[in-house]
Amino acid sequence: MSGSPPAAPEPTAVRPRVVLVGPPGAGKTTIGQRLAAALKLPFRDTDADIVAKAGKPIPEIFIDDGEDAFRALERAAVAEALSTFDGVLALGGGAVLAPSTRELLRGHTVVYLSVELSDAVARVGLGTGRPLLAVNPRATLKYLLDQRRPLYEEVATLTVRTDGRDPAEITAEILAAL
Repeated sequence: MSGSPPAAPEPTAVRPRVVLVGPPGAGKTTIGQRLAAALKLPFRDTDADIVAKAGKPIPEIFIDDGEDAFRALERAAVAEALSTFDGVLALGGGAVLAPSTRELLRGHTVVYLSVELSDAVARVGLGTGRPLLAVNPRATLKYLLDQRRPLYEEVATLTVRTDGRDPAEITAEILAAL
């Protein structure tokens, strides 16, 4: 009896196990590295991808090329990482501003690391190396938190408060929720 051969199994989609979002100072890199170690997975930060692709630090991209050019690099870096990386992924604080990025995050496990202004200011200091915080960091950070909070909440499948908490405690809470 002849028939068609059995269909090949669908390839498993490559996707991050966890995507971390949140404002500057939320702890995306610190918590991401801890989660990756605990899960025995690689860690990736899309800001580092952008720096590698551009061949210069993010503040220089802003100065030389402008925020629009940076955001285009960011959208491309996030889209590529979401479709090819299978570890713990941290997105830059402003990545959620792009509707296309928010759409790509649907269906992913997205952890919003929430931080209030006082802790964020203490963690980022005066914004060294953070171009959007170059002038009046406290007021700018407050504005960014207020502007972006609804977007972080929109994409999140889990929200974890980080204020006044130890990274080990935050990591344990995320691991328990996974």
